[in-house]
Amino acid sequence: MTLTEKDSQYLWHPYTQHKTSQTPIAITRAEDALLWDENNKEYIDAIASWWVNPFGHSNKFIADAIYKQLTTLEHVLFGGFTHEPAVKVAEKLMEILPKNQQKIFFSDNGSTAVEVAIKVALQYFFNKNEKRTTIIAFENAFHGDTFAAMAASGISFYTQAFQGMFIDVVRIPVPVKGLEQASFEALENAIKNNNCAGFIFEPLVQGAAGMVMYEQEALAKLIQICKENNVLTIADEVMTGFGKTGKTFAMDYVSEEPDMICLSKALTGGTIPMAITTFTQDIFDAFYDDDINKALFHGHTFTANPTGCAAALASMDLLLTNQMQQNIQRINASHLSFQKKIENHPKVITARTLGVIFAVEIKSNSEESYYGSMRTKLYNFFIEKGVVLRPVGNIVYILPPYIMTNQQLQKVYTTIEEAIEMV
Repeated sequence: MTLTEKDSQYLWHPYTQHKTSQTPIAITRAEDALLWDENNKEYIDAIASWWVNPFGHSNKFIADAIYKQLTTLEHVLFGGFTHEPAVKVAEKLMEILPKNQQKIFFSDNGSTAVEVAIKVALQYFFNKNEKRTTIIAFENAFHGDTFAAMAASGISFYTQAFQGMFIDVVRIPVPVKGLEQASFEALENAIKNNNCAGFIFEPLVQGAAGMVMYEQEALAKLIQICKENNVLTIADEVMTGFGKTGKTFAMDYVSEEPDMICLSKALTGGTIPMAITTFTQDIFDAFYDDDINKALFHGHTFTANPTGCAAALASMDLLLTNQMQQNIQRINASHLSFQKKIENHPKVITARTLGVIFAVEIKSNSEESYYGSMRTKLYNFFIEKGVVLRPVGNIVYILPPYIMTNQQLQKVYTTIEEAIEMV
């Protein structure tokens, strides 16, 4: 039996309707921005395998750090114990995070990083004997698949089977160009009419919504409104963190600082599942008490796994090198050039770029659903051409590894141009 045949016998894939979907492609090896399947067909990974591999596949620098840690201390429980890799990760993050962030809490994936932040927002007020039960989130947000993260998400097909089971969430418009004032007013009304504990947002870019982008001044205003009303703010940087937007964090563009930040995906360079939620000292202090019931009772078996910490340290070291920073700027310049080339194409609605993120919205004769016919047609076309892209409805985005070559980028652009002509 082939790998794909064995897969169909045993495995259940994420976000997949197995009755109607195509057979998954069996990848046997990868290096830098390239993947090879079991038939030795080559693919350019133009989305860094769901945004997690900024330094490419099989990165030797990260692999060596993991190996060294595995032969020293692979894992130890984090309840009642600590270790040097966790402390070093905290020290490194303190150097690059917004200055108000003072404490870090380890978990295992982006959804859980968000779950922790929402639980903390709610318990923060509980610990202060104040009843606040509502979270504010953007329309069409995506924050993960665990229950609180799913409740904060606004893309209906991810959540419709669970309606009526969620925490209270009120939604406001994303402050895209022209809707800024409506977003501000909706936030003020939400705070006025609900017992709001926190406001969670994807800073500057909504990833799963199709790389929807908005300006830093609008986000700063929303955070300011929350601060004036003692509503905690949560920056979900699971997708945007570690260089994607052109700066280390998307919040580096914004004049106001959030109370919490959620990190994962590129944290370990795509090697080991790990996540972190960071907090201000004020939030930590609300849990610091003689009363054991005011502690944060959250954790998992692999909290602060030393091997994952070693990967995170190596990943951050790579990100901060001059070469990697130059690569990010090179890709941004290339994206901007491609955007200028195609944004006036008669079949293009809009094209947009921030950092290494590029998105183009293609005209359609009908309203396109998230996993609709155009998306399937585009996805299959890209795979046939040897390019891994995952369109969101009629929106095609690129979020490449930072080590992708100019030649590889040009092939991705050319393939997208061919796809636009094809649909």
